[in-house]
Amino acid sequence: MRFIRFSRKGQEGLAIQEHGMLRGFTSDQPDFPGNLDTLITGDPARLLDAGAALRKGPVIAESEIRFLPPLSHSKKILCIGLNYRDHSAESGYSQPQYPTVFARFSSSLIGHGDEIVRPSVSETLDYEGELVAVIGRGGMKIAESEALSHIVGYSIFNDGSIREYQHVTPQWTIGKNFDSTGAFGPAFVTADELPPGCQGLLLQTRLNDQIVQSANVDDMVFSVASLVSILSQTMTLEPGDIIVTGTPSGVGAARKPPLFMKPGDLCEVEIEQLGTLSNRVRDEAAGGREAA
Repeated sequence: MRFIRFSRKGQEGLAIQEHGMLRGFTSDQPDFPGNLDTLITGDPARLLDAGAALRKGPVIAESEIRFLPPLSHSKKILCIGLNYRDHSAESGYSQPQYPTVFARFSSSLIGHGDEIVRPSVSETLDYEGELVAVIGRGGMKIAESEALSHIVGYSIFNDGSIREYQHVTPQWTIGKNFDSTGAFGPAFVTADELPPGCQGLLLQTRLNDQIVQSANVDDMVFSVASLVSILSQTMTLEPGDIIVTGTPSGVGAARKPPLFMKPGDLCEVEIEQLGTLSNRVRDEAAGGREAA
């Protein structure tokens, strides 16, 4: 199933996407099945029931809604750096033997169709197309052979990075959490709709219709199953936690000359069977970022 979280006229909504059509309800309607953050926790039957309820809803025109990030209350957004060998090489790093982990925070997230904001302090706004895996069943010290059973679904991420702030300290977190730089969506796709661990799927990033990144998910150094298992050795993974699995080569900072995103640019991240995440870029408003 493909779920779309949206807002319309100030009300949060949830829709199911089938045959290119959205059907669903907003939270002020009696048949609204609940928030996706809640539905993915606990009994898997809750998602099935929600899908059945949404199929009976009215058709929703995409032109009338604002797409929201599929999840909004994840306790952990765990991002993986240097998870494609070619990207490690272009970035000047030896390939790590253990996943490079940094944190994103929900305040940095935007949805499909929202604008990525280039902050006034920098012109080094870079793109990073990535696969997202969502934990549905929590646990600690999870065996790799069992890890995929803990994944409830997948989505797409653009890990917009402010490069000089990323490297102003030994840890990358500060350059990865500027407001309105983490695009997430458009859909949450349940794991049963996709190959195990999204193996074999093509990931591409396009900037103004030009392909700038292209790789197979199989090229990841640490697979989805491996990441779940490794991360769970040190922390309890909880339902709703997000693992942003890393970006392939082709980032703007590694190009000669560098290719950074600028106002008016359109950046699209497409993953086979998951869809396309599209966002334009704008400069931060004078005096600071206005509230969304």
